[in-house]
Amino acid sequence: HRRPNDEAFAQLPHRLIPVLATMFLIVGRSEPLYELEIPTVSTASAGSLDQFVLHSALDLVETAMQQHTGLFLRTVDSFGDLLVSAYVTPTHVKFLLLHERSRSEDAIRSFFGDVQELYVKLAMNPFCVYDTPIVSKGFDDRVRLLASKYLA
Repeated sequence: HRRPNDEAFAQLPHRLIPVLATMFLIVGRSEPLYELEIPTVSTASAGSLDQFVLHSALDLVETAMQQHTGLFLRTVDSFGDLLVSAYVTPTHVKFLLLHERSRSEDAIRSFFGDVQELYVKLAMNPFCVYDTPIVSKGFDDRVRLLASKYLA
């Protein structure tokens, strides 16, 4: 994946610069399964730029998976003042979090662990089709609650 460098980021018009929204993404084998954006500075968003940064970090997640034995891969990429942290489940589903540098690594690790627990419960549901987009309102509500607990 190719993305602009940090100098190009600094030269973007002010209205296009991300407002430091926290964005969480679950990626399956071939497509995103779930996305959550949590504005942390203002209600405006540069959602497509945030998505671009997260998707461009996927190759780096693959590299980090080969270098680390744990599930929590820590920070795998940065873009301006934003960091991308990653977590990979035993079934290779990837959790990506775009966040400000000020986020606590322990809070991010706890958030990922609790979301994995929710994801496992969802995946064990006999009515859930594995590796398809997550449309469960209950799952979304619980992830939002975890995000407000750990990332607010």
